[in-house]
This record gives sequence, structure tokens and C-alpha cells, in this order.
Amino acid sequence: MALAATLALGGAAQATAATAQAAATKTTYYVSLGDSYAVGYQPGIGATTGYAGYVAKKTNLTLVNFGCAGATTTSIINTVGCPDNLPNTAGAVAYPRTTQAAAAEAFLSAHRGHIGLITVSIGGNDVTGCATKTDLVPCVGEAVVGVTLNVIRLARALRAAAGPGVPLIGLTYPDIVLGAYVYPSLPATPARISLANESVLGFKLLLNPALSRAYAFGHGVLVDVTAASGAYTPLSTTTVLAPYGSVPVAVAKVCTLTWSCRVGNIHATTQGYTFIGQLIVARFASMAKA
Repeated sequence: MALAATLALGGAAQATAATAQAAATKTTYYVSLGDSYAVGYQPGIGATTGYAGYVAKKTNLTLVNFGCAGATTTSIINTVGCPDNLPNTAGAVAYPRTTQAAAAEAFLSAHRGHIGLITVSIGGNDVTGCATKTDLVPCVGEAVVGVTLNVIRLARALRAAAGPGVPLIGLTYPDIVLGAYVYPSLPATPARISLANESVLGFKLLLNPALSRAYAFGHGVLVDVTAASGAYTPLSTTTVLAPYGSVPVAVAKVCTLTWSCRVGNIHATTQGYTFIGQLIVARFASMAKA
């Protein structure tokens, strides 16, 4: 009787292990890399589910999030660990002894064949400082040189690790500098209006085309969040938005999607992250059909 019970228990354990292994084999992962947008940061709140949590839910993929607040295109490749870990990051993975890129690449290689999607949000922190410069466009142009080289390197490495066919989606950002039109006070000064206009050129002519070309080196695509959020609408086209009154449509949109108009913060609101998530899901679906 004892022997029979032991054999039964052993068989049950083997069956449980086999079931767990089969479940792991069937798991398909969504790998997220990047900066504070990747971890869904919001001022006064910290990390939220952000767009990554939204995408994971809508695609039924298991989220593995390597995002790190403050990351740049240089630090994602060269900085060991995450200097600014945010508690409650959805799907967070720690990598204290390696870089974000290397950690993600190792995961992709180890789970090759079971990766459903990769997204990368990076580059914003490389150019954020340009918003305080007198000549924003030349500043962005100079920064874009390094951004391009780094993102090409990253995209190629991610592709090599994941293998062919895995959707690789790079992201850009809402034009948060448009918030300067109303923040910190109204009416907008000529200097702030000029800054808002220059920021549009910086995204449209420099940063976003550079990111698009760079991700293509890894057979990836760019979701142009800037364009989708209406930043390229002429500032002469206006609407009414409380509590600001009559403002450009492009400004109204960024006021809704980000914290830039309310508190001068570059990050997305819950609505903004959902908007970005919807763009990713739509692009992911179109890539699956191709």
C-alpha cells in the first residue's frame, strides 16, 4: 500500500511538472523596453499599467517589462541595472548585473519562438533638454545623430535575438512641448508660442524620421504617436478647451493626453497611455495580417 501510494504521488508530481512545462511552452510573451513611458509613469502616482499593460491585455500576451525611468538611447545599451526602478511596474523584470538591452536580448534568445511582440519607447530623454534651449531645432538635430546610431544598434540586436517575423514596434511621443502654449500661465508669450512651433518641426523633420529609419534596420516599424495625437495640425486651427478657452487643436490634444499643460510634466495621462496602447494594438494587428 505504501509503495502504491508513493508511486501514485510520484506520478502526480511528474504530471504536474509536465503540465507546468507545457503551459510555459505555450506562453507567448510581449517584451517592452524603454524609458518612463514604457513603465507608465505619471507624476504623483509613479508607475501605472501604462500602454504596456493595455497592450498585454488586448493581445493576450504575457508582459515582460524591462523599462527604466530616465533611460536614454545611450543608457539602455551601456548602463548596468536600472538607476530609477519604479515600484508596481507592470510585468517588471530586474537586471542588476547587466544592461537593459542585454537583459532583454537574453530573454528574447531564451524564449525564441515564443515572442509575440516587442515595443521600444526610447529617445525622448535624449532631446528633452532641447526644450530649454534658445534654438530648439539645431539642438534636436545634434542629438538625433547619436539617437540614430544607438537605435540602429539596439534594433539590430533585438532582431537577432528574437529572430525573424516577430513584430518590433518603436514608439515616439506626443509633442509635450506644445504644453508651453498654456503652461505655466495664459496668455501664451511669443517666446512660448515660438517654442511650440519649433517643437513640431523637431519631431516632424528630425526625431521621428530618424527613429523610423533606425528601427527599419531591425525590420521594425515606428508608431508615430506625435502625428496620431494631432501635433502636426496647424496652430492656427483652434478649439475651446476648459479651463484654457480658445487654444490650437494640437495643444488641446496634448493637454488631454499628457500632464504638460496642467503641471508642466512630460508624461502621459491614463488617457494618453491608453491612446498609445490603442495605436500599438492597431499596428500589431495590421502587421499580423501582412
